[in-house]
Amino acid sequence: MYPAFAVAEALTKGDESLPPADLIFVGGPGAGGMEPEMIARSGIPWAAVAMIHGGPVHGVGPLRLLSSLVRLAVGFGQALRLIGRCRPVSVLVTGGWASLPVALAAWLRRVPVYCFVPDLEPGLTLKVVGRFARAIAATTGETAAYFRPGKVIETGYPLRGSLLAATRESGQIRLGLDPDRQTLLITGGSSGARSINRAALAILEQLLQDDGLQIVHLTGRLDWPEVQAARDRLPPGTQARYHAYEYLHDEMGAALAAADLVVSRAGASTLGELPQFGLPAVLVPYPYAWRYQKVNADYLVARGAAIRLDDERLAADLYPTLRRLLDDPAALAGMSARARALARSDGARSIARLLVRGA
Repeated sequence: MYPAFAVAEALTKGDESLPPADLIFVGGPGAGGMEPEMIARSGIPWAAVAMIHGGPVHGVGPLRLLSSLVRLAVGFGQALRLIGRCRPVSVLVTGGWASLPVALAAWLRRVPVYCFVPDLEPGLTLKVVGRFARAIAATTGETAAYFRPGKVIETGYPLRGSLLAATRESGQIRLGLDPDRQTLLITGGSSGARSINRAALAILEQLLQDDGLQIVHLTGRLDWPEVQAARDRLPPGTQARYHAYEYLHDEMGAALAAADLVVSRAGASTLGELPQFGLPAVLVPYPYAWRYQKVNADYLVARGAAIRLDDERLAADLYPTLRRLLDDPAALAGMSARARALARSDGARSIARLLVRGA
Protein backbone atom coordinates (compact mmCIF):
# COMPACT_ATOMS: atom_id res chain seq x y z
CA MET A 1 0.00 0.00 0.00
CA TYR A 2 2.80 2.42 0.79
CA PRO A 3 4.06 2.63 -2.82
CA ALA A 4 0.54 3.56 -3.91
CA PHE A 5 0.35 6.17 -1.15
CA ALA A 6 3.67 7.67 -2.25
CA VAL A 7 2.50 8.01 -5.84
CA ALA A 8 -0.79 9.47 -4.65
CA GLU A 9 1.12 12.07 -2.61
CA ALA A 10 3.07 13.05 -5.72
CA LEU A 11 -0.16 13.41 -7.69
CA THR A 12 -1.85 15.56 -5.06
CA LYS A 13 0.92 17.70 -3.62
CA GLY A 14 4.37 16.57 -4.66
CA ASP A 15 4.82 17.89 -8.20
CA GLU A 16 3.47 21.28 -9.30
CA SER A 17 4.06 20.37 -12.96
CA LEU A 18 1.29 17.75 -12.77
CA PRO A 19 -2.38 18.71 -13.05
CA PRO A 20 -4.64 18.16 -10.00
CA ALA A 21 -6.05 14.64 -9.86
CA ASP A 22 -9.00 12.96 -8.19
CA LEU A 23 -7.78 9.66 -6.78
CA ILE A 24 -9.65 6.44 -6.08
CA PHE A 25 -8.08 3.80 -3.86
CA VAL A 26 -9.04 0.21 -4.65
CA GLY A 27 -8.12 -2.58 -2.28
CA GLY A 28 -9.29 -5.99 -1.15
CA PRO A 29 -11.61 -6.59 1.83
CA GLY A 30 -9.91 -8.14 4.82
CA ALA A 31 -6.39 -7.70 3.45
CA GLY A 32 -4.39 -7.90 6.64
CA GLY A 33 -6.67 -5.94 8.99
CA MET A 34 -4.60 -2.72 8.95
CA GLU A 35 -5.80 -1.46 5.56
CA PRO A 36 -8.65 0.84 6.75
CA GLU A 37 -6.42 2.40 9.42
CA MET A 38 -3.59 2.94 6.93
CA ILE A 39 -5.94 4.54 4.40
CA ALA A 40 -7.30 6.88 7.07
CA ARG A 41 -3.81 7.82 8.27
CA SER A 42 -2.43 8.40 4.78
CA GLY A 43 -3.62 12.03 4.75
CA ILE A 44 -4.47 11.69 1.05
CA PRO A 45 -7.75 13.28 -0.09
CA TRP A 46 -9.21 10.21 -1.77
CA ALA A 47 -12.21 10.93 -3.96
CA ALA A 48 -13.42 7.41 -3.13
CA VAL A 49 -12.27 4.16 -1.54
CA ALA A 50 -13.50 0.87 -3.00
CA MET A 51 -12.98 -2.74 -2.00
CA ILE A 52 -12.88 -5.39 -4.73
CA HIS A 53 -13.04 -9.15 -4.15
CA GLY A 54 -10.17 -11.39 -5.20
CA GLY A 55 -8.26 -14.44 -4.09
CA PRO A 56 -5.09 -16.50 -4.61
CA VAL A 57 -4.90 -19.00 -7.45
CA HIS A 58 -1.26 -20.11 -7.16
CA GLY A 59 -0.08 -22.68 -4.62
CA VAL A 60 -3.51 -23.34 -3.09
CA GLY A 61 -5.66 -26.46 -2.79
CA PRO A 62 -8.68 -27.26 -5.00
CA LEU A 63 -11.30 -25.89 -2.59
CA ARG A 64 -9.40 -22.63 -2.04
CA LEU A 65 -8.86 -22.33 -5.78
CA LEU A 66 -12.58 -22.73 -6.47
CA SER A 67 -13.39 -20.12 -3.82
CA SER A 68 -10.82 -17.73 -5.30
CA LEU A 69 -12.19 -18.13 -8.82
CA VAL A 70 -15.68 -17.26 -7.57
CA ARG A 71 -14.36 -14.23 -5.70
CA LEU A 72 -12.35 -13.10 -8.72
CA ALA A 73 -15.47 -13.34 -10.89
CA VAL A 74 -17.40 -11.24 -8.37
CA GLY A 75 -14.49 -8.79 -8.18
CA PHE A 76 -14.39 -8.48 -11.96
CA GLY A 77 -18.06 -7.48 -11.98
CA GLN A 78 -17.42 -4.95 -9.22
CA ALA A 79 -14.41 -3.56 -11.08
CA LEU A 80 -16.32 -3.24 -14.38
CA ARG A 81 -18.99 -1.18 -12.65
CA LEU A 82 -16.41 0.96 -10.84
CA ILE A 83 -14.37 1.69 -13.98
CA GLY A 84 -17.51 2.42 -15.97
CA ARG A 85 -18.82 4.82 -13.34
CA CYS A 86 -15.57 6.69 -12.64
CA ARG A 87 -13.94 6.70 -16.11
CA PRO A 88 -10.35 7.04 -14.83
CA VAL A 89 -7.58 8.50 -16.97
CA SER A 90 -5.31 5.61 -15.96
CA VAL A 91 -5.01 2.76 -13.48
CA LEU A 92 -1.94 1.87 -11.42
CA VAL A 93 -1.65 -1.69 -10.15
CA THR A 94 0.85 -2.47 -7.38
CA GLY A 95 -0.05 -6.12 -6.67
CA GLY A 96 -2.52 -7.95 -4.48
CA TRP A 97 -5.40 -10.26 -5.28
CA ALA A 98 -7.79 -7.44 -6.21
CA SER A 99 -5.38 -6.11 -8.83
CA LEU A 100 -6.23 -8.63 -11.53
CA PRO A 101 -9.98 -7.96 -11.85
CA VAL A 102 -9.38 -4.19 -11.69
CA ALA A 103 -6.66 -4.26 -14.33
CA LEU A 104 -8.67 -6.54 -16.62
CA ALA A 105 -11.79 -4.37 -16.29
CA ALA A 106 -9.76 -1.24 -17.07
CA TRP A 107 -8.15 -2.88 -20.10
CA LEU A 108 -11.53 -3.99 -21.47
CA ARG A 109 -12.85 -0.43 -21.07
CA ARG A 110 -9.75 0.91 -22.87
CA VAL A 111 -8.32 2.65 -19.81
CA PRO A 112 -4.50 2.62 -19.83
CA VAL A 113 -3.13 0.19 -17.25
CA TYR A 114 0.27 0.64 -15.63
CA CYS A 115 1.82 -1.54 -12.99
CA PHE A 116 4.54 -1.05 -10.45
CA VAL A 117 6.65 -4.05 -9.46
CA PRO A 118 7.98 -3.37 -5.94
CA ASP A 119 10.00 -6.56 -5.45
CA LEU A 120 12.81 -7.38 -7.80
CA GLU A 121 10.88 -10.46 -8.99
CA PRO A 122 7.19 -9.88 -9.83
CA GLY A 123 4.44 -11.94 -8.28
CA LEU A 124 2.04 -13.97 -10.40
CA THR A 125 -0.62 -11.24 -10.52
CA LEU A 126 1.82 -8.62 -11.78
CA LYS A 127 3.27 -11.07 -14.31
CA VAL A 128 -0.22 -11.52 -15.74
CA VAL A 129 -1.11 -7.81 -15.64
CA GLY A 130 2.25 -6.99 -17.21
CA ARG A 131 1.17 -8.79 -20.38
CA PHE A 132 -1.39 -6.11 -21.21
CA ALA A 133 -0.11 -3.14 -19.20
CA ARG A 134 0.98 -0.15 -21.24
CA ALA A 135 4.20 0.11 -19.22
CA ILE A 136 5.74 -1.50 -16.14
CA ALA A 137 7.50 0.65 -13.55
CA ALA A 138 10.10 -1.18 -11.48
CA THR A 139 12.32 -0.54 -8.49
CA THR A 140 15.38 -1.85 -10.33
CA GLY A 141 16.30 -2.66 -13.91
CA GLU A 142 16.74 -6.31 -12.88
CA THR A 143 12.97 -6.72 -13.18
CA ALA A 144 13.16 -6.36 -16.97
CA ALA A 145 14.24 -10.01 -17.19
CA TYR A 146 10.68 -11.10 -16.28
CA PHE A 147 8.81 -9.17 -19.00
CA ARG A 148 8.89 -8.54 -22.73
CA PRO A 149 11.75 -6.29 -23.86
CA GLY A 150 10.99 -2.58 -23.78
CA LYS A 151 8.09 -2.71 -21.29
CA VAL A 152 9.95 -2.06 -18.04
CA ILE A 153 10.88 1.46 -16.94
CA GLU A 154 13.26 1.68 -13.96
CA THR A 155 11.78 4.33 -11.67
CA GLY A 156 13.13 3.38 -8.27
CA TYR A 157 10.93 2.57 -5.28
CA PRO A 158 8.35 5.31 -4.56
CA LEU A 159 8.95 6.83 -1.12
CA ARG A 160 6.51 8.87 0.93
CA GLY A 161 7.29 12.49 1.73
CA SER A 162 7.73 11.72 5.44
CA LEU A 163 10.59 9.38 4.56
CA LEU A 164 12.24 11.77 2.13
CA ALA A 165 12.14 14.57 4.71
CA ALA A 166 13.59 12.54 7.60
CA THR A 167 17.11 13.31 8.83
CA ARG A 168 19.31 11.64 11.41
CA GLU A 169 19.11 14.60 13.78
CA SER A 170 15.33 14.98 13.55
CA GLY A 171 14.90 11.21 13.94
CA GLN A 172 16.98 11.16 17.11
CA ILE A 173 14.96 14.01 18.58
CA ARG A 174 11.60 12.54 17.60
CA LEU A 175 12.35 9.14 19.15
CA GLY A 176 14.25 10.47 22.17
CA LEU A 177 17.55 8.85 21.19
CA ASP A 178 21.03 9.71 22.44
CA PRO A 179 23.08 11.07 19.50
CA ASP A 180 26.29 9.81 21.13
CA ARG A 181 25.18 6.16 21.07
CA GLN A 182 24.93 3.70 18.20
CA THR A 183 21.36 2.87 17.24
CA LEU A 184 20.24 -0.63 16.25
CA LEU A 185 16.81 -0.83 14.58
CA ILE A 186 14.97 -4.17 14.70
CA THR A 187 11.77 -4.48 12.69
CA GLY A 188 9.60 -7.15 11.13
CA GLY A 189 7.29 -4.84 9.21
CA SER A 190 3.75 -3.73 9.98
CA SER A 191 2.59 -7.16 11.17
CA GLY A 192 5.85 -8.06 12.89
CA ALA A 193 8.09 -11.10 12.52
CA ARG A 194 7.95 -13.60 15.35
CA SER A 195 11.29 -15.27 14.67
CA ILE A 196 13.07 -11.90 14.59
CA ASN A 197 11.28 -10.73 17.74
CA ARG A 198 12.11 -13.94 19.65
CA ALA A 199 15.73 -13.94 18.51
CA ALA A 200 16.08 -10.28 19.51
CA LEU A 201 14.54 -10.84 22.95
CA ALA A 202 16.86 -13.78 23.56
CA ILE A 203 19.95 -11.56 23.16
CA LEU A 204 18.45 -8.29 24.39
CA GLU A 205 20.27 -8.10 27.72
CA GLN A 206 23.49 -9.29 26.11
CA LEU A 207 23.29 -6.49 23.51
CA LEU A 208 22.43 -3.84 26.08
CA GLN A 209 25.47 -4.67 28.19
CA ASP A 210 27.17 -2.37 25.68
CA ASP A 211 26.48 1.06 27.19
CA GLY A 212 27.20 2.68 23.85
CA LEU A 213 24.23 0.97 22.17
CA GLN A 214 20.53 1.83 22.08
CA ILE A 215 17.83 -0.25 20.39
CA VAL A 216 14.63 0.71 18.57
CA HIS A 217 12.44 -2.39 18.29
CA LEU A 218 9.26 -2.44 16.17
CA THR A 219 7.41 -5.60 17.14
CA GLY A 220 4.09 -5.69 15.31
CA ARG A 221 0.83 -6.33 17.12
CA LEU A 222 1.08 -10.08 17.65
CA ASP A 223 4.17 -10.09 19.87
CA TRP A 224 3.70 -6.71 21.55
CA PRO A 225 2.58 -8.07 24.98
CA GLU A 226 5.60 -10.39 25.12
CA VAL A 227 7.97 -7.56 24.24
CA GLN A 228 6.36 -5.23 26.78
CA ALA A 229 6.93 -7.83 29.47
CA ALA A 230 10.57 -8.27 28.47
CA ARG A 231 11.09 -4.50 28.53
CA ASP A 232 9.56 -4.20 31.98
CA ARG A 233 11.99 -6.79 33.33
CA LEU A 234 15.04 -4.76 32.29
CA PRO A 235 16.88 -2.70 34.92
CA PRO A 236 15.85 0.98 34.77
CA GLY A 237 19.17 2.19 33.39
CA THR A 238 19.16 -0.42 30.62
CA GLN A 239 15.45 -0.01 29.94
CA ALA A 240 16.02 3.63 29.00
CA ARG A 241 18.12 2.47 26.03
CA TYR A 242 15.48 0.03 24.75
CA HIS A 243 12.79 1.84 22.73
CA ALA A 244 10.07 -0.68 21.89
CA TYR A 245 7.01 0.16 19.78
CA GLU A 246 4.16 -1.91 18.45
CA TYR A 247 4.39 -0.03 15.16
CA LEU A 248 5.46 3.33 13.80
CA HIS A 249 3.46 5.10 11.10
CA ASP A 250 4.59 8.66 10.47
CA GLU A 251 7.73 8.09 12.57
CA MET A 252 9.08 5.25 10.45
CA GLY A 253 11.30 7.67 8.56
CA ALA A 254 12.67 8.91 11.88
CA ALA A 255 13.62 5.37 12.93
CA LEU A 256 15.35 4.60 9.63
CA ALA A 257 17.19 7.92 9.54
CA ALA A 258 18.43 7.58 13.12
CA ALA A 259 19.66 3.99 12.82
CA ASP A 260 23.23 2.84 12.26
CA LEU A 261 22.21 -0.75 11.48
CA VAL A 262 18.90 -2.52 10.90
CA VAL A 263 17.68 -6.09 11.29
CA SER A 264 14.60 -6.71 9.16
CA ARG A 265 12.76 -8.90 6.71
CA ALA A 266 13.60 -8.29 3.05
CA GLY A 267 10.29 -6.98 1.74
CA ALA A 268 10.16 -4.70 -1.26
CA SER A 269 10.48 -1.53 0.81
CA THR A 270 14.04 -2.48 1.77
CA LEU A 271 15.07 -1.89 -1.86
CA GLY A 272 14.02 1.75 -1.56
CA GLU A 273 14.25 2.70 2.09
CA LEU A 274 17.65 1.26 2.98
CA PRO A 275 19.45 2.96 0.04
CA GLN A 276 17.62 6.24 0.77
CA PHE A 277 19.15 6.34 4.26
CA GLY A 278 22.40 4.57 3.43
CA LEU A 279 21.42 2.05 6.10
CA PRO A 280 23.45 -1.16 6.48
CA ALA A 281 21.25 -4.17 7.04
CA VAL A 282 21.06 -7.71 8.35
CA LEU A 283 18.22 -9.11 6.24
CA VAL A 284 16.21 -12.17 7.27
CA PRO A 285 13.98 -13.21 4.33
CA TYR A 286 10.54 -14.55 5.23
CA PRO A 287 10.90 -18.33 4.75
CA TYR A 288 7.27 -19.41 4.27
CA ALA A 289 6.50 -17.84 0.91
CA TRP A 290 7.90 -17.77 -2.59
CA ARG A 291 11.47 -16.52 -3.01
CA TYR A 292 10.73 -12.78 -3.44
CA GLN A 293 12.39 -11.73 -0.21
CA LYS A 294 15.44 -13.91 -0.81
CA VAL A 295 15.89 -12.32 -4.24
CA ASN A 296 15.55 -8.84 -2.71
CA ALA A 297 18.07 -9.65 0.02
CA ASP A 298 20.56 -11.16 -2.41
CA TYR A 299 20.37 -8.04 -4.59
CA LEU A 300 21.55 -5.87 -1.68
CA VAL A 301 24.04 -8.47 -0.45
CA ALA A 302 25.65 -8.74 -3.88
CA ARG A 303 26.18 -4.97 -3.86
CA GLY A 304 27.81 -4.97 -0.44
CA ALA A 305 24.96 -3.15 1.32
CA ALA A 306 23.60 -5.99 3.47
CA ILE A 307 24.22 -9.37 5.07
CA ARG A 308 21.66 -12.15 4.74
CA LEU A 309 20.75 -14.49 7.59
CA ASP A 310 18.32 -17.30 6.89
CA ASP A 311 15.51 -17.77 9.38
CA GLU A 312 16.65 -21.21 10.56
CA ARG A 313 20.09 -19.81 11.50
CA LEU A 314 18.78 -16.67 13.17
CA ALA A 315 18.94 -17.79 16.80
CA ALA A 316 22.54 -18.97 16.48
CA ASP A 317 23.96 -16.29 14.19
CA LEU A 318 22.19 -13.04 15.03
CA TYR A 319 24.25 -11.95 18.03
CA PRO A 320 27.72 -12.65 16.58
CA THR A 321 26.74 -11.00 13.30
CA LEU A 322 25.48 -7.87 15.05
CA ARG A 323 28.44 -7.71 17.38
CA ARG A 324 30.90 -8.03 14.50
CA LEU A 325 29.26 -5.19 12.57
CA LEU A 326 28.69 -2.86 15.52
CA ASP A 327 32.32 -3.26 16.55
CA ASP A 328 33.59 -2.39 13.07
CA PRO A 329 32.73 1.22 12.16
CA ALA A 330 34.72 0.98 8.92
CA ALA A 331 32.66 -2.00 7.75
CA LEU A 332 29.41 -0.18 8.58
CA ALA A 333 30.60 2.94 6.77
CA GLY A 334 31.45 0.89 3.69
CA MET A 335 28.05 -0.82 3.68
CA SER A 336 26.36 2.54 4.17
CA ALA A 337 28.16 4.09 1.20
CA ARG A 338 27.33 1.13 -1.03
CA ALA A 339 23.67 1.25 0.01
CA ARG A 340 23.44 4.99 -0.63
CA ALA A 341 24.89 4.50 -4.12
CA LEU A 342 21.68 2.60 -4.98
CA ALA A 343 19.33 5.38 -3.82
CA ARG A 344 16.61 6.83 -6.06
CA SER A 345 14.51 9.53 -4.41
CA ASP A 346 12.31 10.39 -7.42
CA GLY A 347 10.39 7.13 -7.78
CA ALA A 348 6.99 8.48 -6.76
CA ARG A 349 7.24 11.50 -9.07
CA SER A 350 8.44 9.34 -11.96
CA ILE A 351 5.46 6.98 -11.65
CA ALA A 352 3.04 9.89 -11.19
CA ARG A 353 4.29 11.50 -14.39
CA LEU A 354 3.95 8.16 -16.17
CA LEU A 355 0.30 7.87 -15.12
CA VAL A 356 -0.54 11.39 -16.30
CA ARG A 357 1.56 11.68 -19.44
CA GLY A 358 1.80 8.06 -20.56
CA ALA A 359 4.77 5.87 -21.46
